[in-house]
Amino acid sequence: MASLGDIGVSALINIVTAFAFLLAFALLRIQPINDRVYFPKWYIIGARTSPTHTANFVTKFVNLNFKTYLNFLDWMPQTMRMKEPELIEHAGLDSAAFLRIYVLGLRIFGPAAVVAFLVLIPVNVSGGVLFFLSKDLVISDIDKLSISNVQPKSPKFFAHILVMYLFTFWACYMLYKEYDVIASMRLNFLASKSRRAEQFTVLVRNVPHVPDSSVSDTVKCFFKKNHSTHYLCHQVYKSSLISSWPRPSTMRTNMQRAVRKRQKMQNYLDYNQLKFERHPNKRPTRKTGFLGLWGQKVDSIEYYQQRIKELDEKLTTEHQKILKDPKRIMSAAFVSFNSRWGAAVCAQTQQSKNPILWLTEWAPEPRDVYWKNLAIPFVSLSIRKLVISLAVFALVFFYIIPIAFVQSLANLEGLEKVVPFLRPVIEWSFVKSFLQGFLPGLALKIFLWLLPGILMTMSKIEGHVAFSVLERSTAAKYYFFMLVNVFLGSIVTGTAIQQLNSFLHQSPTQIPRTIGVSIPMKATFFITYIMVDGWAGMAGEILRLKPLIMFHLKNMVIVKTARDRQKAMNPKSIDFPEAIPSLQLYFLMGAVYAVVTPILLPFILIFFAFAYFVYRHQIINVYNQRYESAAAFWPHVHHRIVASLLISQLLLLGLLSTKKAANSTPLLAVLPILTVTFHKFCKNRFEPAFRKYPLEEAVEKDAQDEASEPETDMKSYLCEAYLHPVLRSIEEFELSELGLGVDKNRAHFSSQLEKEQENKGSPKMQHLEVVVGQHESAYTHHHKASAQNVDVTDH
Repeated sequence: MASLGDIGVSALINIVTAFAFLLAFALLRIQPINDRVYFPKWYIIGARTSPTHTANFVTKFVNLNFKTYLNFLDWMPQTMRMKEPELIEHAGLDSAAFLRIYVLGLRIFGPAAVVAFLVLIPVNVSGGVLFFLSKDLVISDIDKLSISNVQPKSPKFFAHILVMYLFTFWACYMLYKEYDVIASMRLNFLASKSRRAEQFTVLVRNVPHVPDSSVSDTVKCFFKKNHSTHYLCHQVYKSSLISSWPRPSTMRTNMQRAVRKRQKMQNYLDYNQLKFERHPNKRPTRKTGFLGLWGQKVDSIEYYQQRIKELDEKLTTEHQKILKDPKRIMSAAFVSFNSRWGAAVCAQTQQSKNPILWLTEWAPEPRDVYWKNLAIPFVSLSIRKLVISLAVFALVFFYIIPIAFVQSLANLEGLEKVVPFLRPVIEWSFVKSFLQGFLPGLALKIFLWLLPGILMTMSKIEGHVAFSVLERSTAAKYYFFMLVNVFLGSIVTGTAIQQLNSFLHQSPTQIPRTIGVSIPMKATFFITYIMVDGWAGMAGEILRLKPLIMFHLKNMVIVKTARDRQKAMNPKSIDFPEAIPSLQLYFLMGAVYAVVTPILLPFILIFFAFAYFVYRHQIINVYNQRYESAAAFWPHVHHRIVASLLISQLLLLGLLSTKKAANSTPLLAVLPILTVTFHKFCKNRFEPAFRKYPLEEAVEKDAQDEASEPETDMKSYLCEAYLHPVLRSIEEFELSELGLGVDKNRAHFSSQLEKEQENKGSPKMQHLEVVVGQHESAYTHHHKASAQNVDVTDH
């Protein structure tokens, strides 16, 4: 069991590590050579240009303005200058709502820490029971500040119950206020946006087979009959283009391989044209053999232009094969309407008397579509979910083994009693402090590193068709894992190892009491975990060491053109599947230990404040979100924080039952009932705003658009809004695969498309294009026309 000295050693290690990371970040971020690593968001939106175009060669790489080094900590106040409305416009509502989770944590646990320190710490310290327990029970100084130090049957437990009631009521009040604010922000966000494709489009699945009729004709006839006033157009998809389970089709693979090869040839062409522009007296040449090492010497520009032309012809041929094969059409379509009201009615009502046919749901945002899963037969989804649920259950219990190993590191004194020969190895005080105060949290972090990728794969197998849903499903699995293994598993395995000798030599009636006493004793382990994950981990997040190294390696080896440099930035987006469950674990730890061991709360508060600064900086300057769901994840956040309150109440109820507090414990039984009632009230009050779109809002927004832009040509945009990335232009496909695509839905349909064409040479657009050597592909024009003729049907 870690002592105060061990916690001090861990705190010192993590504080020094975090300070070193922050100092390195503050210095690296002001170097011109690192500008695209620490400010990629501004390059993507076109608001920042490369600082390397200077007359002085040295200043391309190193900042020689020494005044900036005196103000290297300016990033912290700069992070706070952007107000929330500007942040929402800049990064989206998802990012703003994510930041509000950290603020919510500060608002809940800040007052709770004050009350706990003023009321519970004096009560716990005055108990003195741990001084008289058996020497076989391993305790530390921190345990003497917990509820374990209070005498059984003591009237002092009324103070803990009172604080639990106050904490629960305060947390519920803050949760209600925050849910209300987020729901209002979501509706305002949806109402304030210009026309977006997903507001007018519905995903239709399980289209029935009609003899002598194609899927496209069946969809057209059904919606012209049942939604004749508002139906506009639709797009059906080819299974070979999207996916063929369990492996991709040969046709789709060939097409994607040809697209990527064309990207590579285009890049070489751009590079050689840049070389020729710099040295117009010398045409670049290459050899036609393997890797250009031997063979006939030819003009490089003409060579790559010819290769691109051949690939365009191949892509056109492959595309036509897919479009002309009726057997490859899948029973799903994106159906677009001419009004939000028409789309809302279709998405939120049953379309057929057979409830398993013509299944409709709101279409994801075009950037949010996970195309591979559109081809999965709908009837197999239930079986997939059952299989994955069993797999997740098995994985959770498989991970108990490494968790138990981690807990053995955290309880070396208890392990010494079982395995005495380890004692000489860990007797040195610094080694013991390091092993108990730092290593357990680090080891647990390492074991958790691989888990999100495994869970994401499982969620993809389940068949979800949107990245946002995939990430929410992965987050749910990860939270369940964190709850069972990281939290409850740490308590149970830690107790089993640490108290093994005591269990074997005491009366069975004493075992529940020993477990009850041991639950608050695990606070020391969670404190070390918070410092490793929440302090040093957050500092590592803002340093971006891996992206920094990878960017410069790519610059040295791969980058030749502006497109290469754009790809090398790779800003990614907020890792919701890992970040949100980890946040919810902190809420769980805070809720459980707020009354049991309040000394843990300051460590959590430091984490919430520090992480808020870090993520605010990253959202403003780094992350480029793959999609925008308008805070659709908030109900999941709310539900799991309420679940944390319930778990904390039940654990305290069990703990007090081992303390023989018969007079005070029954008073706590009412609290879980009140919490569940609060949960149901919030679910009925707010959750519909995240599941459905009010018809009243739809009518009002349609009227506003009709009054302000009556001549908008919606059909021309909606008929191409949900084209598969392979069918889009080469550049759009490349950016979509990298997650660098710009949200084209932010603009009005026809007027903005025309403006983009007019401004294509402007600096704001050029950051997404290779300036030299651009030429339009014949394939790009041809495949869009073909897609409209075959796959898209107009009303």
